[in-house]
Amino acid sequence: MGRVDHLDRVPRLTCLVSERDDLTLLPALAEVGVDGFQVRAKTYGGRALCALTERVLGAVAFTDARVLVNDRLDVALAVGADGVHLGASDLPVAEARRVAPDLLIGATCRSRAEVLRAAGDGADYAGFGPVFATTSKAGVPSPLGPEALTPAVGVIPLVAIGGIDAARVAAVVAAGAFGVAVIGGIWRHPDPVGAAKELVAAIGG
Repeated sequence: MGRVDHLDRVPRLTCLVSERDDLTLLPALAEVGVDGFQVRAKTYGGRALCALTERVLGAVAFTDARVLVNDRLDVALAVGADGVHLGASDLPVAEARRVAPDLLIGATCRSRAEVLRAAGDGADYAGFGPVFATTSKAGVPSPLGPEALTPAVGVIPLVAIGGIDAARVAAVVAAGAFGVAVIGGIWRHPDPVGAAKELVAAIGG
């Protein structure tokens, strides 16, 4: 099945959320303009991940923010999340789209060829990176640099990830990124809500 047109639902600023983060801040993050939350808890089994995702959904229920689940289509469907983000070793995008035609689906990509493949399989957006060096996830490939985004533009929206903070947003947007996904740029900042507000301003309209 081909991709359903979900472009208006792709977040501009996604904050990745784990079991270690302060979920009480989520409503404030959404209020300042974070329009996507991706739940990623790599060590959690299905039951614990469902519970965590339900907490995130509850925290932003009265906002326009989208909630996606990293890796686990089954969890996303079970708890009524808005979407799923799939990496290279996860369920194939085409299978996820067949099972969940209405879900927002993202795919991790590092080149235009991978973006084209993901789009053909039904992905709504490509999580592109890591753009810069990051310490938020172990074992990631070497950073691509913002210039790697430009050849991949024009297929589906690119959401840049990897080492992004407010000071680096302009470079990735200029290179063609539709949006950004952030971990440390929010959670490791002394003022996570203030950092999110700066990121939203840097992304612009």
